[in-house]
Amino acid sequence: MALFRSLLLIILIVAVSSCQTNAQLSPNYYSSTCPQALSIVKAEVAAAIKNETRIGASLLRLHFHDCFVNGCDGSVLLDDNSTFIGEKTAVPNNNSARGFNVVDNIKARLEKACPGVVSCADILAIAARDSVVRLGGPSWKVRLGRRDSTSASRSAANASIPPPTSNLSALISSFSAQGLSIKNLVALSGAHTIGLARCTSFRSHIYNDSNIDRSFANSLRRICPRSGNDSVLAPLDRQTSTCFDNLYYKNLLEKKGLLHSDQEIFNGSSLTDGLVKMYAADTSLLFKEFAKSMIKMGNIKPLTGNAGEIRINCRKAN
Repeated sequence: MALFRSLLLIILIVAVSSCQTNAQLSPNYYSSTCPQALSIVKAEVAAAIKNETRIGASLLRLHFHDCFVNGCDGSVLLDDNSTFIGEKTAVPNNNSARGFNVVDNIKARLEKACPGVVSCADILAIAARDSVVRLGGPSWKVRLGRRDSTSASRSAANASIPPPTSNLSALISSFSAQGLSIKNLVALSGAHTIGLARCTSFRSHIYNDSNIDRSFANSLRRICPRSGNDSVLAPLDRQTSTCFDNLYYKNLLEKKGLLHSDQEIFNGSSLTDGLVKMYAADTSLLFKEFAKSMIKMGNIKPLTGNAGEIRINCRKAN
């Protein structure tokens, strides 16, 4: 009987802690501990975008690259140290991940207002939402309460973030590994309605692929030769790279996706082509599905409870 009671108690503790883990991510998480948190992040993001419009896309990308590597834990922000090589120099991030200074500025203001309260992982989640809204996209209630990791992994970043050369099956597998559906994949790809990409990211697509508009490819070849000019930039959405809209999907219908991985979601597959057509035809539907998918992505394996820490400096563990 004593053993039975002990087992029952363990089961109850596990069940309660599981419920608490789920409940700890809440839009109101800082309402009493740091009520000005959201307004501080919003103001800093607005100032950063006013200074450089492109930074909005960079902040959104940081959140994505954070969540896909061992969950949304702020690991992408950590500098290398004596115990690990971090994610900043992983192939998907090296010479392309941006916005770290903006995160530093946000964190500095938050530490003055509410020392040791708001995590770096939550800063990334809020800044991503605020960037999308600032550039004309949808809003959503960001669930908060993530804690920060104390380590990072370059190898995990290289393995987990899908490269721009990915085919559709690789993209589906990559997103599925994070608990994200094909609908999430196509909706979240809409993040490429803003921002720029380096020549190294689209070179193979414009020279080697057949599923690309010929005149579009030729225009890109003029700025991105077969060798050299690696850091030359081109807009992911050729019309409105600083406005969050659905033209990214309309471009795919015309075979004018900048990246191989972009055009893969509209390339004759019954799994994704229909979704691309739907989002190209209906901005409000896209906004709704993008917001839902961002919330789902933001819930990937967060550290809660006593796991992790609240970093004082987002670049290093306490």
